Amino acid sequence: MPVPDPSDDPLSRERAHLTHSRAALRSMREDVESLDIRDVTANWVNAEVLTRQIDERVKALADLSHTPLFFGRLDYLHSPGADQAEGAEGERFYIGRRHVHDADGDPMVIDWRAPVSQPFYRASKKNPLDIALRRRFGYTGGDLTAYEDEHLSDPADSAGDAATSKLLQQEIERPRVGPMRDIVATIQPEQDEIVRSGLGGSVCVQGGPGTGKTAVGLHRVAYLLYAHRDRLARTGTLVIGPNASFLHYIEQVLPALGELEVRQATVADLVAHVEVRGTDEAPAAVVKGDARMAEVLRRAVRSHVTMPVEPVMVVRGSRRWRVPAYELEVIVRELLDRDIRYGAAREALPQRIAHAVLVQMERSGEAPDDRVQDAVARNTAVKAAVKTLWPPVEPAKLVLRLLSDADFLATHAEGILTEDEQKTILWSKPVRSVKSAKWAAADAVLIDEATDLVQRTHSLGHVVLDEAQDLSPMQYRAVGRRCTTGSATVLGDLAQGTTPWATRSWEEALTHLGKGDAVVEELTAGFRVPTDVITYASRLLPHIAPGLTPVASVRENPGFFEVRPATADTSGTAATEVVAACEELLRNEGSVGLIAADARVPLLAEALAAAGLPYLGPGEETTLTTRLTLVPASLAKGLEYDYVVLDEPRAVVDGEPDERTGLRRLYVSLTRAVSGLIVTHAAPLPPQLAEGAGAL
Repeated sequence: MPVPDPSDDPLSRERAHLTHSRAALRSMREDVESLDIRDVTANWVNAEVLTRQIDERVKALADLSHTPLFFGRLDYLHSPGADQAEGAEGERFYIGRRHVHDADGDPMVIDWRAPVSQPFYRASKKNPLDIALRRRFGYTGGDLTAYEDEHLSDPADSAGDAATSKLLQQEIERPRVGPMRDIVATIQPEQDEIVRSGLGGSVCVQGGPGTGKTAVGLHRVAYLLYAHRDRLARTGTLVIGPNASFLHYIEQVLPALGELEVRQATVADLVAHVEVRGTDEAPAAVVKGDARMAEVLRRAVRSHVTMPVEPVMVVRGSRRWRVPAYELEVIVRELLDRDIRYGAAREALPQRIAHAVLVQMERSGEAPDDRVQDAVARNTAVKAAVKTLWPPVEPAKLVLRLLSDADFLATHAEGILTEDEQKTILWSKPVRSVKSAKWAAADAVLIDEATDLVQRTHSLGHVVLDEAQDLSPMQYRAVGRRCTTGSATVLGDLAQGTTPWATRSWEEALTHLGKGDAVVEELTAGFRVPTDVITYASRLLPHIAPGLTPVASVRENPGFFEVRPATADTSGTAATEVVAACEELLRNEGSVGLIAADARVPLLAEALAAAGLPYLGPGEETTLTTRLTLVPASLAKGLEYDYVVLDEPRAVVDGEPDERTGLRRLYVSLTRAVSGLIVTHAAPLPPQLAEGAGAL
């Protein structure tokens, strides 16, 4: 029997292309590593900068063994067009996470963000976009093991609908072990439209659990860095998440796409002007987070300005120049009317006074120049006048006085905050200094607002704000200050708002952010949460977000879902059933999350330890031996696990200050599972979970 020619086997040919592509990528990396910069740098500073750039380029060209170099192929019918000149008639493009070229510069893999790659995500039987064939690849580890073709331009082929792609479905439903991964191989058309929207406009994405809104936001950053790299390299990008655990969970997505320089932070990180050591009761936090506090702070800052009662006498040599009080008042009022930053106005004031002196000099026949004006502005008498009329303001001290001095607060909150609201935010005990104060998180945001009133906050080119629904109006303002001259991608779900000040509408939130013209997009197709799970959780929607469109799962695998009544033991934890459920789910491949009301976490931790089940905390990376994570319900937002055990839904609801917030926390907890969910309860379930329960 003759030996079959490997060239006749499509899978063998694709594997060969993968091998050659990896070799080409290795050569690209070696070329960068071999660069000799000794003769091209003028000094050590340039050498340091260039060395760093080379190191970053080497890291970006890393061949990650667990990440496929390409995941798709496009066969064009014709040349893609003049605006995509790299294409030729009948040309073939392999689509991957980064660009790879051979020794002659010919592309072997095209970056998924390139215009010629767009039909991989947008083409369909109804609109093939000049694509003859779209091929998807399946991998096991780093080995190419399968492919699937869609003949989009062949009317006789009915298999060209991406929704029927088994490889696509398998990739979506693949078990999740470890941190969040990119979705670059499975981006859907409606997601791609958001990802590729321009840098000039802001976008708000309303998306229920499992709709991929976080991934869309991160891939949008990657796309913008590709399309506008020079601009964003100058202005910077930032991803803001709700907590450190969440940021740890998503931190590998952008590096896997070759983007290594995007900063990640929480809102608390942005406003860390003071050490936060205290906490607020909910009513105080709500008032401090209200947008009206911005006007209270503005009044308090501007109150430091005083009108002159005496003239300024400037002595230069044998001459004396007098600026009368009424003229000084005109200067001060003009600066106030301009409503510029307090610090900028303070810096302008001595120059304005000096200019008034120069006018007098010119009238007397002298011809002073700019150097004379600068000298007058530095004159002792002028500096003394500025200190009196426009004294420096320290933001933290200002907020300290507002929160500890009832009269000072009443003066500047008159007509803005009620007397009861003022009493709510006033500290019960006097505080001596900024360092000794037990600042709460909302106080730090107030200090950030005051800081911006004094000196403008640096603006970035683009900011991604995830889990935005939980921010207060003042927190939105703090984020908005970081992108006043840039754009934003806002991600969230109104149904998952679990703070007392949770967002009521995106229109209101975007106004506080300073992006009132942002486009609001809604994602309703669920790719991660099984049908039975999201259907069960959606029973809560009429009670927590009336009118919001429920997520419709598009998964073929219905997943595993079970509600198990349990019997409380002597500890009141029903620990035996909880541990048994965890052990059962750990027999499957993938990660397991045990989610419980915060107050019950210590009891369950003891039960797991007694049963010999090792576990991790939220955000910690799972290992082959430890795949169970114990998650307080307050930290579950944004996290996903293959399987989830949810302990005592009633306790999750009761752990919040009000039922509506508690039901939203329960909605979040119910929707963390990717493959299966077991709900255990000894106490009665919340009535809102009863089938067919109506809105309150």
